[in-house]
Amino acid sequence: MRVGITGHGNLVPECVDGVRAALRATVEQEVPGGSSLVGVTCLAPGADQLFARVVLDLGGRVEVVLPALDYRDRMKPEKRPAYDELLAKAHVVSVLPNELSGRHAYVMANERMLASVELLIAVWDGNPPDGRGGTADVVETARASGVPVVVVWPPGAARAG
Repeated sequence: MRVGITGHGNLVPECVDGVRAALRATVEQEVPGGSSLVGVTCLAPGADQLFARVVLDLGGRVEVVLPALDYRDRMKPEKRPAYDELLAKAHVVSVLPNELSGRHAYVMANERMLASVELLIAVWDGNPPDGRGGTADVVETARASGVPVVVVWPPGAARAG
């Protein structure tokens, strides 16, 4: 089964273990035991990377959709090692034809991901969209296009700032 992820990148450190556990429980519940798991992600810090680790821990494959050529360079330097580690473990990596990251590139990446999955998991606090390309926007787009959405926001989950 092909499962996509969208979610907040600014999770507070204290909730990361709880979100990871909730993601794992959701994937285990939603993906039948005999089904091969493919997780589709942009590998953004936060929910995307937690999801990628869960997929790998469960023996699944990770497919990465990179929004732009400069995607890694736009990350804070301390976020790059985890990104590099997960990117190296990806089964498939595709880079969209954008030179620069930004809302347009993120929307394109999310549309590519949604077009290739059977289910979207959203690590989402339920707040309305604050523009195109964000978590709430991806949830709305998925629902409008008929992709089932499972929201994960366990007790204690919180966003920084």
